[in-house]
Amino acid sequence: MENEVKVTPYEVKGILDDEEYKRLMKEFGIQGINQALLNRIKKHTKDIHFMLSRGVFFSHRDMDFILNEYEKGNKFFLYTGRGPSGGTHIGHLLPWIFTQWLQEKFKVDLWFQLTDDEKFMFRQDLELDQVKKLTEENILDIIALGFDPKKTHIIVDTKNSKTLYPEAIKVAKKITFSTTKAVFGFTNETNVGSIFFTAMQAVPAFLPSVLAKKNIPCLIPLGIDQDPHFRIARDVLPKLGYYKPSIMHSKFLSGLKVYGGKMSTSDPDSTIWTTDTPEEVRKKIMKHAFSGGQASIEEHRKKGGNPDIDVAYQWLNYFFEPDDKKLKKIHDDYKSGKLLTGELKSYLVDKINAFLKEHQKKRELAKKQVDKFMFKD
Repeated sequence: MENEVKVTPYEVKGILDDEEYKRLMKEFGIQGINQALLNRIKKHTKDIHFMLSRGVFFSHRDMDFILNEYEKGNKFFLYTGRGPSGGTHIGHLLPWIFTQWLQEKFKVDLWFQLTDDEKFMFRQDLELDQVKKLTEENILDIIALGFDPKKTHIIVDTKNSKTLYPEAIKVAKKITFSTTKAVFGFTNETNVGSIFFTAMQAVPAFLPSVLAKKNIPCLIPLGIDQDPHFRIARDVLPKLGYYKPSIMHSKFLSGLKVYGGKMSTSDPDSTIWTTDTPEEVRKKIMKHAFSGGQASIEEHRKKGGNPDIDVAYQWLNYFFEPDDKKLKKIHDDYKSGKLLTGELKSYLVDKINAFLKEHQKKRELAKKQVDKFMFKD
């Protein structure tokens, strides 16, 4: 069966392997993150996050511009976001954790947009009060990751419309319906709120410049599916007198059931939520994580497993095993047959549960910290 891949802000389907990511880079017109760029980043950060060295963040737009400006003393700001359509799962955390590292290393501000308006308009099954509750829950997961409260500004579109809307209409005036149709596949049946939305998502990319009354560079770490919004923003913002936002793109963390497929909120057995219990994590991983191992222990000992397609190994690679030496040993032992699939899965379970134990503690503490992080109009 042919692998039909589709990547938009509203739908991701198909198996995304290395070749597909290369194809997307060509299709989107983006550059790979090469060793020269890593070396340049390392000059300022002193070390390189494993998500960079392992190619989890793999491509960019205008990262050289960001570093050029930073080296001149013109600090950039970070911008990322979340559409609160459900609870937070492990896949959502991946770019946020990298963003937190960037904030810490470069000592810069972060603007975090929660697009509650988007999810209400695009999801026919969600009412606005439901989205509000989901937004409140998602905020706890954001705060729990350790962002600096003095440098982090969480925006909720419906709450901060007083500030966002006057800037959004300036963006909207420069975007035609034909552009949104071409980029997002909208039709005459698409509601007008959805058509307008990309203008709202563009605003945090220049809002700090508006507030400071001077141009400040913007860097957006995001999943590659969100790139189309910012292709439009990069076209429009110079017309309004602002810098084009720079972007770093991440790959997707696979859902449990198939290697290379984006984690889906619609299939709970394919997903680990930040609120899952240790028992739920163990059950999901042991039962559902797609294996690169052989059909029997004897065959696995003889032939070895394939870590390249094994979801448990890939989760360690993308997220849960930052130690390169430990990861290499796991890779080699699994490939040789020394490490069994059940043992690999069990190791991942322990890593996830250790992470979630701390995250859930911090998530509970976050309930008393929310006000420190919220942007006030």
